[in-house]
Amino acid sequence: MDPLFDRVVLVGAGLLGASLGLAMQASGMARRITGVGRRQETLDTALSLGAIHDSSLELAQVAPDADCIVIATPAGTVLAGLDILRATARPTAIMLDVASTKATICAHAARLWPAPRRFVGCHPMAGSEKSGPEHATASLYQNSVCFIEAAPDLDPEATRLVRALWEGAGARVLPIDPARHDAILACTSHIPHIMATLLATSAVERGASREFAGNGFRDMTRLAEGSPEMWRDITLTNREAVHSLQRRSFESRSCTFECYPGSDATLKCLQTSKTGEVQEAREEDPA
Repeated sequence: MDPLFDRVVLVGAGLLGASLGLAMQASGMARRITGVGRRQETLDTALSLGAIHDSSLELAQVAPDADCIVIATPAGTVLAGLDILRATARPTAIMLDVASTKATICAHAARLWPAPRRFVGCHPMAGSEKSGPEHATASLYQNSVCFIEAAPDLDPEATRLVRALWEGAGARVLPIDPARHDAILACTSHIPHIMATLLATSAVERGASREFAGNGFRDMTRLAEGSPEMWRDITLTNREAVHSLQRRSFESRSCTFECYPGSDATLKCLQTSKTGEVQEAREEDPA
């Protein structure tokens, strides 16, 4: 079977990018993959692992030769990458990203390209607190969920090929409106990381060492081990949804600041909690 793409340009050869490169080669989706990055050392690691075939430090130099371009960089750098692609990529090229926020990125792409647009915003729900190509694996996306942009101005062929790419990597594809994606992920991913970071920082400031850390603390702060650059960009590019959720959380749970164990206010908070509904949502298959 012929590959989906002849020449893929992979912008960003970290954990997500290098893993996608390995997955695309394992499933025969690409004849050749060129890695693009800021640091030659990172690209050399990805090259030694077989995630890419060659590399470049300049996206503008290799973009014109690609029929598929994947931006696998932190969310805060995606817009600059799109600007370069608008000036250098083929009109027929398929383009996508893997950033954890979508509304700002997809709106920027819609301003750059007229309909039918061949950039499709994507967010694969895969990864770990580890980063770098040395942790890449071809199976990273297996049995994961990948959200892809649902918008009326998208090119149907581009959407079909992007879906085929993620399904070939082993992911289950779910189309979603970018704004809805960001609102939900602020609650299920972005705020939890912010809280984990705040908790870990507070413990360090109070002089806590390993001996003070129980299992609950370790479980709750594992997220804080992720890339600071990535999470800074996620928070900044989803600022409105994160701030809105923070305000609503403080308003709806303001009673907790008046509570103490055994008080009537504490009991009222527990009685009105929706944790049971949350548990049911976690156990329910979204398909």
